[in-house]
Amino acid sequence: MTKLAIPTREGRVDDHFGHCDHYSVFTIDDNKQVVSTERLDSPQGCGCKSNIASVMQQMGITMMLAGNMGMGAFNKLSAHGISVIRGCKGDINDVLKAYLDGKLTDSAESCDHHDCGNHREEHVYVIPSK
Repeated sequence: MTKLAIPTREGRVDDHFGHCDHYSVFTIDDNKQVVSTERLDSPQGCGCKSNIASVMQQMGITMMLAGNMGMGAFNKLSAHGISVIRGCKGDINDVLKAYLDGKLTDSAESCDHHDCGNHREEHVYVIPSK
């Protein structure tokens, strides 16, 4: 089983990991079938300074399909055992299908700005889907 997360806003990959509305979390079986979905609310403010990476690690998430993120967030996710594919765009279901079909590669690009200004740790909460 693989568990992956996609930063989401209105059913699309949010362009910036740290400012997304929520994370869509998918559990994928060995046959590349989605067996469950969850919604993980995003903390307010800066993603790289929140506890989101440790929460994702505790949930068993090992892959992030993201639009873009700064190196701080990329390094924090990596330190928590979460691989990242950057440069994803569009509908989350299309991005998930492309990943399952082996068609996604990391863009190796990261944000070079950091304008959040909020560096206190915000806790996040998991809302399971029905």
